[in-house]
Amino acid sequence: MKLLFLYGRPAVGKLTVARALAARTGGRLFHNHLTVNLVLSVFEFGTPAFVELRAKIWMDVFRGALAEKVPLLIFTFNPENTVSQQFIDELFVEVTAAGGEIIPVELVASERAIEERLGSESRRMERKTLGAAAYRDLRGRGVFESPRILKPRLRLDTEVVSPDQAAELIAALL
Repeated sequence: MKLLFLYGRPAVGKLTVARALAARTGGRLFHNHLTVNLVLSVFEFGTPAFVELRAKIWMDVFRGALAEKVPLLIFTFNPENTVSQQFIDELFVEVTAAGGEIIPVELVASERAIEERLGSESRRMERKTLGAAAYRDLRGRGVFESPRILKPRLRLDTEVVSPDQAAELIAALL
């Protein structure tokens, strides 16, 4: 299994690029918010129960995809400090040890672009409710500084490349 680990801050275009990539490659899309929204239905964000269940679901999906020999799993991820560095490190070790390959790809955009995108209709439809003021507060508190992801194989600025162009560049890595 190849695990395309597509990561970046909120509103850089992870889901949009992931959808374009899945359409282009036939890869399976495991969007981070599927798990987050599920766990939020029971537990408050960041509580120990939330963090534990979210990590369990993520790992169960990754392990299941490995066991079922899913050729390509595209995972969207926003690094933020309720995810431990230990979780990320163990994920990368476990997938690799099981014969999988992790391909980290980082998406970036300017803070101006991120703040403009945060209020978009498409984000509201996906139940992504983080607004610009809350984002600024979280960024100011360093919430998005950890965990650290291994050096990306590709880093794309989504203000420069379209989602389709990004998908094409990522597909070339595969």
